Amino acid sequence: MFVTALGLLDFRSYQQVEVQLAPGVTAFVGPNGQGKTNLVEAIHYTATLGSHRVANDAPLVRAGAARAIVRTELRSDQERDLIIELEINPGRANRARVNRSPVPRPREVLGLLRTVLFAPEDLALVKGDPSERRRFLDELLTLRTPRMAGVRQDYDRVLKQRNSLLRSAQQARRQNRSSAADAQLRTLEVWDSNLARTGSELLATRLELLESLRPLVSSAYDAVARGKGDARLEYKSSVPLEPGLTSREQLAAVLLNEVHERRQDELDRGVSLVGPHRDDVVLGLGDLPAKGYASHGESWSFALALRLASYELLKADGGEPVLILDDVFAELDTSRRDRLAELVAPAEQVLVTAAVGADVPPELSGVRYDVGDGTVLRA
Repeated sequence: MFVTALGLLDFRSYQQVEVQLAPGVTAFVGPNGQGKTNLVEAIHYTATLGSHRVANDAPLVRAGAARAIVRTELRSDQERDLIIELEINPGRANRARVNRSPVPRPREVLGLLRTVLFAPEDLALVKGDPSERRRFLDELLTLRTPRMAGVRQDYDRVLKQRNSLLRSAQQARRQNRSSAADAQLRTLEVWDSNLARTGSELLATRLELLESLRPLVSSAYDAVARGKGDARLEYKSSVPLEPGLTSREQLAAVLLNEVHERRQDELDRGVSLVGPHRDDVVLGLGDLPAKGYASHGESWSFALALRLASYELLKADGGEPVLILDDVFAELDTSRRDRLAELVAPAEQVLVTAAVGADVPPELSGVRYDVGDGTVLRA
């Protein structure tokens, strides 16, 4: 599956723009701040319903506009065409259409297009907070298994409700309103079960994903760093996990037991302390954790390895994802730049952004668009 056209209406800096695309390499070149990243961000948003730059949809709508529309046209290896239209409505429900027919929920489009995006922000996968690594796992989970978007939403809803109850119970206890506190605790038990049920599904799929990723990350790091280091991944859970424990029922029991064990701590702090939202992935190089010990170059190699492994995993599932390299070559030294270009050049479709044409390695020569002053013109 590859992208054949992109149309934007009031998305980011663009009032309206149409870009034709094809398999192979397409580079968007222009000074910073002219809208190169906005183009590839829109394509990635079509695949994930999320931005790699902001946490919510409001900044995606052009200033002064009420909504934004992203239209992405795709073609499969079977020469079948597909059109995905997303209407982004900050503060209201977004809407989606596939081949001009409305779908019940935007998440119905997940899985129709798959992308793997490399960006300067990827360094946070190694050096940043656990939330960055959880987001990496969960986004990849959803690309592989679109139904996980519903599981994640269910878990977030349960977590929000449970945190609200914990805060209410905490406040009632401080005010010596014992009957109110007891009522909150009885209600909390229902949400404990919901957290264990949805949390076990999310936890199990993360563990399965990590098992598949490990050899691919090791191989990709070896390729990027040319044999200089052994990249490892280890899941760090908020609950004690026995090796090989992946059964949903067993994981739910472990989560529920830990919730009961931490009840007093949760009441004291007014927040949920147990569940996948507290987990992390420890990235290691040899015997040391990458965070805090890896050099800048090693951290970049690890971040690239995570994205390359994601690409290989999605490709193995069937259907090659679109590769997006957003201003990443300017961040790399010459050796890593050339090696990355060599590794991604064979992909079916590669979209590159760069401030100057010289930042695009010769291995990725192809179609070029010049971006500036609100226009996207083929060079």
